[in-house]
Amino acid sequence: MRSDGSVTEPSEQKSPPDASPTPTGTTGDGRRLLAAFAWGSPFTALVAAVEAFVATVLLGVPVTAAPAVVALVAFAVYSIDHVADADADAASTPDRALLARRYGDQLMVAATLAYGLAVAIAVTGGPRALALTLLPGAFWVVYASDWVPDLGRAVGTVLASATPDRRGLVGRAGATVTDGGRRSPLPRLKDVLVLNSAVVAAAWAIALTFLPIAFGGTAPGPVVAVVFAYFFLRSFVDAELPNVRDVDADAAVGVETLPVVLGVERTRHLLYGVDLIAVGTVAAAGATGLLAWPLAGALGVGIVASVCVTALAGRIEDASVLGVAPDCSYILVGIAVAGVQLVG
Repeated sequence: MRSDGSVTEPSEQKSPPDASPTPTGTTGDGRRLLAAFAWGSPFTALVAAVEAFVATVLLGVPVTAAPAVVALVAFAVYSIDHVADADADAASTPDRALLARRYGDQLMVAATLAYGLAVAIAVTGGPRALALTLLPGAFWVVYASDWVPDLGRAVGTVLASATPDRRGLVGRAGATVTDGGRRSPLPRLKDVLVLNSAVVAAAWAIALTFLPIAFGGTAPGPVVAVVFAYFFLRSFVDAELPNVRDVDADAAVGVETLPVVLGVERTRHLLYGVDLIAVGTVAAAGATGLLAWPLAGALGVGIVASVCVTALAGRIEDASVLGVAPDCSYILVGIAVAGVQLVG
């Protein structure tokens, strides 16, 4: 959802930046595919496990199999998403798209096995754990497929009415909506402004907050609310930042994202605001005793890192960094939280 494994920019897709074009299967091409794989779904799975560990500590529940389940589900969902959108992603993340096209069948098998293993582990945690494990898959179906025509038609109608030329929003895939007697393509939720990132953020926040509870026991309601809010706000920023990298490709196919609609600079300022809300949430939790100050400080490390990454939007030549760096901030948070735990 957030880390997408890109290692080149759209303008570099014809050949590696540091070498002449290499035939399919050569060493250079192999290195690109290996990098795309390492920074794609496997890296997302690692980050998901770290986030689930952080959530476990914040909630004060025992460490269980929840991080492993979240990691397996993240690997499965993102692998499927990368394969499904390989053609559409070719311009913005060419190496990842190449990997998905070449090894699509193998990735789908790996994703199926990963999700199956996650479900098998979740069964041992009881009905709630099983339901929460199945939920991200359901979110992906709603998010990325064309199987929600009624909701999509309503969203598309609202967007069309707000469009000056009344032509509506043209997405990459989807059902249709009537506008002025004409039929026009209706975007998936994945292609709908703000709603796309909100759905991704909600899916992450639900899994990260409630799976550790389902496996490990109960947690105070106010603490649960703080943890959910933290991961929702952080995940929203992480979902929107890669859209800065993809702004030209998204605009070309009619996908409305914040950078396309507001521009990169306004998007950057908006994401600063979201991080500021996260700061306020964490600070309030520390001030009221819901979170110990050392843990609140550890979360602050991640927010500071997020602000620094957001500051790079539109200001760096290699925009592929925006697809990886946001997730790296959680590694810093995980290290900081682990350090707090060791010190006691």
